[in-house]
Amino acid sequence: MTANKPHVVVVTGLSGSGKSTAIKAFEDLDFFCIDNLPVPLLPDFLSLVEKDMPDIQKIALGIDIRERKFLKDYDSIFKGLEKKGYRFEIIFLEAATEILQKRFSQTRRIHPAGAATGEVLLLDAIHNEREQLKALRSRATRVVDTGSLSVHQLKAFITRSYSVLVEKEMLSILVLSFGFKYGLPFEADMVMDVRFLPNPYFIDELKELDGCNSEVSSWVLQRESTQEFIREFSVLLLKLLPRYVAEGKRYLTLALGCTGGKHRSVAIGNEIADRIAEQGYFVNVFHRDIHNE
Repeated sequence: MTANKPHVVVVTGLSGSGKSTAIKAFEDLDFFCIDNLPVPLLPDFLSLVEKDMPDIQKIALGIDIRERKFLKDYDSIFKGLEKKGYRFEIIFLEAATEILQKRFSQTRRIHPAGAATGEVLLLDAIHNEREQLKALRSRATRVVDTGSLSVHQLKAFITRSYSVLVEKEMLSILVLSFGFKYGLPFEADMVMDVRFLPNPYFIDELKELDGCNSEVSSWVLQRESTQEFIREFSVLLLKLLPRYVAEGKRYLTLALGCTGGKHRSVAIGNEIADRIAEQGYFVNVFHRDIHNE
């Protein structure tokens, strides 16, 4: 990171996808947070921070189509600031249309895209916003599907991903366990299916426990097939990770899935994370579906 220039995280995405929750999570991590800052004011704001508030080194900005000139101005302004040495990360939050419909119907809020364009139907407003944000989505550092995440799970995801600000040349790895019955995590860079391994769900005394429990973990990890998988998969991972670093990638999400996301993927995810961390990488673990059963 360029000396004396703050790290800037832009939180954006589809309305109803959890941007307010994400901003609150960044506040809890001691980021200086501003929601809905007009993009044209961003260069002056960062210059002021750099000149008069040098202690502020972590900034999170919530920006979306509520700020009407956002889509017109953001690309040229972001590029200009990057040329000056600021490092931007863009987190784009999204969810399936039917989930966004449900969220807006429950809160009875007016969709910003509908209000801006005169759209009457919520479905049309969601589709309109999705189309408008396509280019921004393609520019994002991370795309996170929040459809399967509760408010608390999204906050935990942000906390685990950004609790330590790693330097530019390092790779931050998120090991994410999930259940296939609840859907694939679309933010994953790499997905591994571990449903072929023995399942403690069918052991009466283990069924109601989860993979963080020592009894379940020991049962899963002591299987010969599990040990062989972890050994071979760890070798592959440790060969690949330096290549991600060489390509300049800062974040990698490794998703491990079993049927319900409660037993095998949890125990194996914890073990894989420990092995990666032993090699000096910054690793976080997030068990998405551990409490869904």
